[in-house]
Amino acid sequence: MAIAYLCLGSNMGDKVGYVQRAVKMLTESGMVTIVRSSALYETEPWGNHDLDWFVNAVIEVKTKLSPRELLDLCKNTEIQMGRVKTNSEKYENRIIDIDILFYGDMIIDEPDLKIPHPHLHERAFALVPLLELIPDYEHPKYKKSLLQLHEELETLDDVFLYGTRVDI
Repeated sequence: MAIAYLCLGSNMGDKVGYVQRAVKMLTESGMVTIVRSSALYETEPWGNHDLDWFVNAVIEVKTKLSPRELLDLCKNTEIQMGRVKTNSEKYENRIIDIDILFYGDMIIDEPDLKIPHPHLHERAFALVPLLELIPDYEHPKYKKSLLQLHEELETLDDVFLYGTRVDI
């Protein structure tokens, strides 16, 4: 079984409820087992500050799925929850977003599957929840701990503890 880390986020409607529902759907698929989760965080939108703020969390999962199969499960969960992707190149509000941050120590660089997540080292909203779980983990590509990557962030987006954990 592989260990993977998923970042979940929502900035529409019942944000906490959507993140918790996505976790429940992933678990109920029978394809992943939640090992542990970060707290929920209220976070400033990255890439488009005109958007509503997000609620984000990171979950650690065990899975027999390949990275590609895990990506498919994440995307299918987003679709089942009502996420509609447009062809816009701008960041948009979303019911749910599920990204694979890490899959073991694998490095994958395919057009539609990039692991580790290519912008992880730039995003406080993903690094801060990861710091709860694996602060000393060495990024397979950059060969720096997550704590070091967080300390090197050029811009510190606002990330506030929401005060609860993802219900697992």
